[in-house]
Amino acid sequence: MATMDDVAKLAGVSTSTVSHVLNGTRKVSPQTVQAVQGAIRQLGYIPNTLARSLARSTTNTIGVAISALSNHYFSETVHAIETECAKHGFMMLFVDTHDDPEQELRVITALHHRRVDGIILAPSTGSLALAYLQANSIAAVLVDRMVDDSFDQVGVENTQSTQALVAHLIEHGHRRIGFVAGRAGLGTTDERVAGYQAALQAAGLPQDPALLVNGGSNSEPARQVTRQLLALSSPPTAIMTGNNLMTLGVMHALRDAGIEVPRQMALVGFDDFDWADFFVPRLTLIAQPVQELGARAVSLLLERMASPKCKKHSVRLTPTLRIRHSCGCP
Repeated sequence: MATMDDVAKLAGVSTSTVSHVLNGTRKVSPQTVQAVQGAIRQLGYIPNTLARSLARSTTNTIGVAISALSNHYFSETVHAIETECAKHGFMMLFVDTHDDPEQELRVITALHHRRVDGIILAPSTGSLALAYLQANSIAAVLVDRMVDDSFDQVGVENTQSTQALVAHLIEHGHRRIGFVAGRAGLGTTDERVAGYQAALQAAGLPQDPALLVNGGSNSEPARQVTRQLLALSSPPTAIMTGNNLMTLGVMHALRDAGIEVPRQMALVGFDDFDWADFFVPRLTLIAQPVQELGARAVSLLLERMASPKCKKHSVRLTPTLRIRHSCGCP
């Protein structure tokens, strides 16, 4: 098996020059780089990546801690992060946090012990991991849930987009609008609820607490609370959901009750998904810029890894309202 010494001899340079070419630790003339790379190809030399990483105290790996197994939106986010990592020569290590603070802390600790160069985290409610990241000076970016501006973080604008979609329902003549909100304590939940309430206030509509229910960010709880909405003495004529899984739960409940969308109930929600355009009726939803979200998270992390003392950034991306048929539009 060829060694670095063999490469140096064939290229006519020192072993330290070969090392600088491989590691990018010093500027080398283009002619020398070409000679070294040619020798590497000719000899079939395979660099010892682990040894190089240890010498530089890096592993070219990024840890990602997100609850992604059940939510298509987070699965797409992880895929976008992985794609962007690969562009920059990094391998992604993904672990599911299950949105549990204790599991999240175990995950972050395990990634740290595996010497990842940085971590991208969607923090759970009551996250225990944020203090660990700070105490250990770990380069980290918070994604989707923007809860602590002492970290770099990137997410979408939730409040105004939710307000705009609820206002769209009000323009259709709806005065009793139910909102199936996500898990309590999540930053995204609070922001989307604020948007819902702002739309009602702007239209001069009363805020009936019975119309604001918690769907737990999942399908089955959303199905149950939708039944509660339908059982009200004055049920809503329109419903908005806080994420894609809850949209499916609401649809199940409406189907069970024999209620036709949008003729008998308008339905809109947060999070577009691949098959939303194939439902009958086609679903009106807020689409998050998932690819840009993943790319910006990786970009922020690489900047933090390169310059640990640089200014922290909080980035808000603009989602897109996709008006289709379930809101009552023709």
